[in-house]
Amino acid sequence: MTRILLVVSDVDGTLLTKDKTLTDAARDAVHRLRDAGIGFTITSSRPTIGMRFLVEPLGITLPIGPFNGSAIVDPQMNPIEQHLIPAAAAQRCIEVLNDFGVDVWLFTHDTWFAANPDGAYVPNEQRAIRADPSVISDFTPYLSHACKIVGASPDPALLIRCEDAMRQALGTRATAVRSQTYYLDVTPPGCDKGTFVETIARYLEIPTTAIATIGDMQNDLAMFRASGLSIAMGNATDDVKSHATHVTRSNEQDGFARAVEMILAGNETA
Repeated sequence: MTRILLVVSDVDGTLLTKDKTLTDAARDAVHRLRDAGIGFTITSSRPTIGMRFLVEPLGITLPIGPFNGSAIVDPQMNPIEQHLIPAAAAQRCIEVLNDFGVDVWLFTHDTWFAANPDGAYVPNEQRAIRADPSVISDFTPYLSHACKIVGASPDPALLIRCEDAMRQALGTRATAVRSQTYYLDVTPPGCDKGTFVETIARYLEIPTTAIATIGDMQNDLAMFRASGLSIAMGNATDDVKSHATHVTRSNEQDGFARAVEMILAGNETA
């Protein structure tokens, strides 16, 4: 087994509990990684503004991957790499979401735009990213600046059908994948959490086989494929678990901390 030199973790459903809390056990686990000489960073479907609060308690000094890894920022949230959804694809994306009757959000580098401030998941997103939406009636002026577009719905089956329709409508012009059962994310083409892992490997001059990834959703599969060791959370679906090399406990049972223990133990025998 290759010795792990870097851990890349998802945030929601993985590092955080269901109520978006960073537990003492999770924080302490990251510090144990650092004490063992293992780097740590995060990548998430979250916008840049929704990741800032984790930097200080986790002591993150490496680049971070918001927007499903389609952007790379430094720990002060300054862009290192920034990719955007092509404007025509962004327009088509919004048309598809409207056809399915789901709430539409558009994120630029530093702003969350929403047409319906009373949407079912607006309070959830406010609590998660610690920011409020800018309410607008027309997304058109912002289409050329879209880092991510989200369809939010309390109907998981509807969102699966919407995901299929979105992929057919956009083809290779953008990436569509669910980050939660209630969120469908559309992000720039050719970029995902897997490309983020590959970029960080080049940045640190280490092989991807020396990277461990931890996640719980379909959008984490790309980084599972790109890393030498992958750990699915206990709260992940069976499909996600089947693509991981290991499975830990759920995010409500300090599964992240348990995953770190597995990595540290593996390094002792590597």
